[in-house]
Formats: sequence, structure tokens, C-alpha cells
Amino acid sequence: MKNSTIVNIVLALAVAGLYIIYFTGNKKDKSTEADMAKGADKPLTIAYVKMDSMLFTYELAKKLNTEFASKREDFKKEYTEKRIKFERDAASFQEKVQRGGFLTEDRARQEQERLGAVQQEVQKLDYDLTQKLTEMQEQIKQQIVDSISSFLKSYNETKRYDVILNSASMLEGSPHYNITKEVTQGLNDRYKSFTK
Repeated sequence: MKNSTIVNIVLALAVAGLYIIYFTGNKKDKSTEADMAKGADKPLTIAYVKMDSMLFTYELAKKLNTEFASKREDFKKEYTEKRIKFERDAASFQEKVQRGGFLTEDRARQEQERLGAVQQEVQKLDYDLTQKLTEMQEQIKQQIVDSISSFLKSYNETKRYDVILNSASMLEGSPHYNITKEVTQGLNDRYKSFTK
């Protein structure tokens, strides 16, 4: 479960990274046909990043994923404790019913209703915790996407790439155009300066 969640986060971020990289390239105002014709003579400058490896080395992503994993374990523990307590109470109730431990049928019915309410609470807790984790996962993804997007925008002001691609969307690419290490280093340097 832990690995699949991390893989899902990485894949979601990789896809989001593709969109970020695609839409944060050198944006130009609407050009006239003459301007476009002039640009046709200029070679296209392209670079790419490996989002999956970048996310494993970007300190902010690592920190957020660690926090998420910790929170997920806390939620899992909370749910498991309540579910086990309910299961024990339900087993105790069944045993008591079978040996005639209730003085009246009304008292047995009250206990059964109480257990039904507890079961619903446990199911609601499971749903609520799953929702919280999903929301948290989306917030983490958005925070990382925003961070990478912001960095790439300022990074590309000096580098002037026409296109920065995510390697996940490429079939083949020369290592010469791979800027993953440079981008990751810049992201980590910026992150460290914010956390001081």
C-alpha cells in the first residue's frame, strides 16, 4: 500500500510536470505571420527533465512524501484500533447472546443497536480518513507542481529554451539535452534558502 501510494504520487506528479513544463515554456505574445517566418530560421532549443528521478531527489518532494506516509500510518493506526475494538465488542455480544447473558430481549436489542451505530462510525471514519488522505495527496501534488513551475519559469528566463519536456512523454532523447540534475540542484538550493 505504501509503495503503491508513492508510485501513484510520482506518476501523478510526472503527468502534472509534463503539463507545467509544456505550459511554462518561453511564452510569447501573439506574433504576426512575419514574426513567425523570422523564427522559422532559428533552431529550436529543447531540453528535458526526468520528472520521476527529479521527484526522488527534490528535497521538498521527499519531505512532503515522508510527511504524507507518516500521516497515512497514523490514520491507518487510528482506524485499525477502532475496527479491532468494534470486532471484539461484536464478538463479545454474539457470545453473550448465545449463552443467554442478557436479562431481557430489549437489553440485547439495545446493545445490538449500539454496536450497529459503532459499526457505522467505524465505516465513516474509514471514509473520512480516506478522503483526508486523498485531499492531502492532491495538496502535496499541487504544492510540488507549483514549486517546479515557479522554478522553471525563472530558470528559463536565463536559459531561453523554446521547449522543456518531461522525459516521460519522449521516446528517445540525447543525454546532452537532459537538464534534470541542473534543475533538481536549483530546486534544492532554492528550497534550502527558504527553510533557513
